[in-house]
Amino acid sequence: MKIRDIALIGILSAIMTAGKLVLSFIPNIEIVTLLFIVYTVTFGVKKGLLISLIFSTTEIFLYGFSTWLLGYYIVWPLLVIFTGLMNKRIKSEYGYATLGAIFGYTFGALFAVVESFFYGPAYGWAYWIRGIGFDLVHGTSNFIIILILYKPMIHMLNRLKKTYYGT
Repeated sequence: MKIRDIALIGILSAIMTAGKLVLSFIPNIEIVTLLFIVYTVTFGVKKGLLISLIFSTTEIFLYGFSTWLLGYYIVWPLLVIFTGLMNKRIKSEYGYATLGAIFGYTFGALFAVVESFFYGPAYGWAYWIRGIGFDLVHGTSNFIIILILYKPMIHMLNRLKKTYYGT
């Protein structure tokens, strides 16, 4: 890996962490999903996966270690992989907004599966049901945020990529 790739991954990871912190006072409204989608579309799955690992690890330093961390190490790479798989099929921001919405709506269910491994299936069901309202906000806000910001961010990142990478 080239030095500029390492620097790029570090900068994009820092932007993601800062973006999450800026919106952390609003429950389940975030730009992390948008950033993972945009980064993966622009820079590819490999860099997206590395950013997801760095982002998840950074979260440990900010919030401490708990079972939610395992969920982060699973769900964010899954989003990167799904984005990479769908990249050739999705042709507009509406497709990515739909992907982000589905991801937000299922976020709590994915975490419930992880929590079930630690505390049992009953806890997992209760965890998911208790958070359905948050998942509805999460998925809907993802759809709106991606619909509004996807095109400008892709345009900006592709321009910067062309400037610094020559591609």
